[in-house]
Amino acid sequence: MYMNRYCLWMFVVLVIFMSPGVELTSGLSGVGRVLLVLSGKGGVGKSTLSVQVAVALARSGLRVGVLDVDLCGPSIPRMFGLEDEAVHQCSGGWLPVQCPVMGAEHNLAVMSIGFLLSSKDEAVVWRGPKKTAMIGQLLKDVCWGTIDWLVIDSPPGTSDEHITLMQELRVMGSERHGALVVTTPQIVAVADVRRELSFCQRTGLRVYGVVENMSGYVCPHCKECNNVFSQGGGEALAQLKDVPFLGRVPLDPALTMALDSGAKGSSFTEALLDSPAIIAVQKLVEQFSGMETGNAM
Repeated sequence: MYMNRYCLWMFVVLVIFMSPGVELTSGLSGVGRVLLVLSGKGGVGKSTLSVQVAVALARSGLRVGVLDVDLCGPSIPRMFGLEDEAVHQCSGGWLPVQCPVMGAEHNLAVMSIGFLLSSKDEAVVWRGPKKTAMIGQLLKDVCWGTIDWLVIDSPPGTSDEHITLMQELRVMGSERHGALVVTTPQIVAVADVRRELSFCQRTGLRVYGVVENMSGYVCPHCKECNNVFSQGGGEALAQLKDVPFLGRVPLDPALTMALDSGAKGSSFTEALLDSPAIIAVQKLVEQFSGMETGNAM
């Protein structure tokens, strides 16, 4: 059993790192760095955290793109209030949708398969090869222009989508992309996220750090934060795997309601500047964006 798993992982590594080299695609040629938001567990808040991280980066003066590759559950357009928007074609491919953010009106662009579906209720019922082709197209054919960060919201797990991402991003060089691994405090979530860190290690993907999301509940009346779940699972996991622990992000119902309502980016950021969750995200963004490129996992 051990040898079978070992052989499978070696095959994955060979596919990613020993396939014939390709030229840097136009879609990524102007991208400075790529941040993959990963987790081995669904429901830990990857999409919510991707939105908050992207907004924090944009508000710091950086040009940011958000790419939603969760093909079966594209929630990024809803969270940014862009569900009714559409992408347009140009000579180089798709133009991402611009998202206004207070203090950074022209710094944030978004691309998702959600913009390409005929209706909000349409299901994406695809096998692996078609998913692989679509992710490759999203990475190669979106005209981001020159941006500092591309934040990629990924589905849970370590399957076709993740292997394809690694294979496509290999052309950028390992020093230009890395992962933000998200967990919640519960033991079940931590156990699954541990496998995600193993995936990063085996494929050579740099890990910027682990984030413990939904760590505490912010009272909507007094703003006091109490632990509804356990606490410390993410930090313990980071210590076990010898990767940075970037911090805890509490569950703020006000922020959740703003994102669920589909408010425009400028609306929810303006209304929730003092949210403990956004403040926590700003601190962790400062940590990973300031890391030296040599600190790999």
